[in-house]
Amino acid sequence: MNYELIAAVDLGSNSFRLQIGRVVGDQIYPLDSLKESVRLAAGLTPQKFLDGPGQLRALDALRRFGERLRGFHPGAVRAVGTNTLRVAKNAPEFLAEGEAALGFPIEVIGGREEARLIYVGVAHSLPNPATQQMVVDIGGGSTEFIIGRSFEPIVLESLYMGCVSYSLRYFPKGRFDKKGLKEAELAARRELQTIVHRFGEVGWEEAVGSSGTAKAICDMIELNGYSAGGITRDGLEQLTARLLREGDLTSADLPGLRPDRVAVMPGGIAIMTAVFEEFGLERMTFSEGALRLGVLYDLLGRYHHQDLRDATVANYMRRYEVERGQAERVAQTALALLQQIGEGRDDEGEARYLGWAARLHEIGISVAHSGYHKHSAYILANADMPGFSRKDQGRLSRIVLAHRGKLERVQAMAPESPDWPLVLCLRLAVLLHRARDDTDMPRLDLRRTVRGYLLSADADWLAASPLTAKALEEETRHWASVGREFRLRASRVLGRTAAR
Repeated sequence: MNYELIAAVDLGSNSFRLQIGRVVGDQIYPLDSLKESVRLAAGLTPQKFLDGPGQLRALDALRRFGERLRGFHPGAVRAVGTNTLRVAKNAPEFLAEGEAALGFPIEVIGGREEARLIYVGVAHSLPNPATQQMVVDIGGGSTEFIIGRSFEPIVLESLYMGCVSYSLRYFPKGRFDKKGLKEAELAARRELQTIVHRFGEVGWEEAVGSSGTAKAICDMIELNGYSAGGITRDGLEQLTARLLREGDLTSADLPGLRPDRVAVMPGGIAIMTAVFEEFGLERMTFSEGALRLGVLYDLLGRYHHQDLRDATVANYMRRYEVERGQAERVAQTALALLQQIGEGRDDEGEARYLGWAARLHEIGISVAHSGYHKHSAYILANADMPGFSRKDQGRLSRIVLAHRGKLERVQAMAPESPDWPLVLCLRLAVLLHRARDDTDMPRLDLRRTVRGYLLSADADWLAASPLTAKALEEETRHWASVGREFRLRASRVLGRTAAR
């Protein structure tokens, strides 16, 4: 399905933003935008829980966004959460309320995935994206660094430092002073030293800042005459000296210093100063492209059938030396079984998750054959997988973990979870292709029943395949152990037509 309008929701640690774009060919033209300064990271307790006031601010913002998005198709909206929602221990509970308020699912993305999407947004707003760029995006809770050329990122990193968290930690009384600035800058430089060498080896021709902190600093430098254009080292030093003289920024009369930025500007200045020092920068331009624009272009690629997740799966198959023939056999049989029980026909494509899981279920063999499904599940849950949110990866991990052995490992899944039929189809496909060859499969008939599923198989084939027949009978006990019914029935009317 093609959409005329698409929307991105960025649940940042400082601000929530909604961007709506009109799709014309392969281009997106901004149509409407909303911004809410919720300072979600400021509501993160020392124990890493989102406090009540912070949640209320966030939910109010999401309700307003939800009103603007009424009538949008689910496939035309993508909402992503960043650093604060990555680290908050009660994020799952908040997200359930947030999705109800917004009216659309919310994905929490990893740091490097956030960096990739930022670069996609920046690259689509640069006058000459063919130049090798280093992009720096100082957010509320994390800062992303990317080197890329054209529309392809080369190096991606995300560091746990942001304008909200640093402002709270090093400027607790709200005053911008030398002591706090020195401590914050040194802390940021220590973080940066972990990536400076690698970025220096790759190199860049131009440094680009994106998002709110870079824009605020750039505006103040330019509007106060400290630079003719962009953020310069000299301009940053002059701005810092001016802010130190002001001390209390709430009463500062400084062109470009917006009220919604006052509380987080000290931490942002400290991090930007550390970036200039560690990377030896003299100048940084500003790009209006940011995470929300990257999300829009990524969404555009998904419904134009250029889904990065497919490329990531193919790359992981190569990296972990997956036996491609076996992966495709398992995938095709699993998908054929899924089609029989009427799953996988929604726009998002349950079948796509099953296909990805089937093609990646053996990546753990590269670690060890014994218990390989556990290794596969661990890799899928924890690796950086471009295009996949943490929720996507968690789902793939659960399906793959459950594809063999005891089902009690995933018994915590909700009874109505859409993952159960995917687990069933993958388990059956792996079991049926144990011989790892291209022998034609008999016709198999998988159907839903009132209490579970019924698999009908050719009686003669079952008699001639005692190992497979025994394994299928054992499946009935595995499913019974988690309170679900799976039955095997021998039939003499199915014939020998291949199931795949």
